[in-house]
Amino acid sequence: AMDLPPAPQMIMVPRANPYYFWDPRGGEVRWLLEQIFGPPYFRDMLPPVIEKNYGQWKYHERIKPGLLKHVAESGDELYTVRVGSGRLVSTDWIRDVCKIADQFCDGYLRFTSRHNLEFLVSDKDKVEPLIEHLKANGYVVGGTGHTITNPVHTQGWIHCHTPATDASGVVKAVMDELIEYFVDWKLPAYCRVALACCLNMCG
Repeated sequence: AMDLPPAPQMIMVPRANPYYFWDPRGGEVRWLLEQIFGPPYFRDMLPPVIEKNYGQWKYHERIKPGLLKHVAESGDELYTVRVGSGRLVSTDWIRDVCKIADQFCDGYLRFTSRHNLEFLVSDKDKVEPLIEHLKANGYVVGGTGHTITNPVHTQGWIHCHTPATDASGVVKAVMDELIEYFVDWKLPAYCRVALACCLNMCG
């Protein structure tokens, strides 16, 4: 087995360039992974400060509900502003948040696995203006620390033909009642809520 050539999927130089693979027939072949597997390589889309300090983050702080501060070994800082988001959103809403990201954080934002929206800000002076802008335009900032984070839920009636209930409407009604626990540190610990329309829990 020691004399066998490496398999095509084996990376010749780990981390050096993820697009280069070893070709057992000899030489290097540049394969564009996004054409083979679908999604582009995630590190091509990282904010510059994250790419620069990848794997070298020293600690993070919870400044206040909805605001995290990450500090790298190099001393670089990155601020994360978290906003509550619906699981089902319109293209107009996405365009609006992209415009906000362009204005305050060089276009960098992300969605968490629980459908929170996070703006990634590398300029400290833009953090508070961003938060003020978000609140003035009806966005709810919070969900970090000892809060209830955004509920995760399943497809509901809009996409699925077998749900026992419509998760989207129930989650909206529940969060309307619990919103004070999203925007302020009133709970003794983290709190997460999930709602499934059926036992599959597809969300």
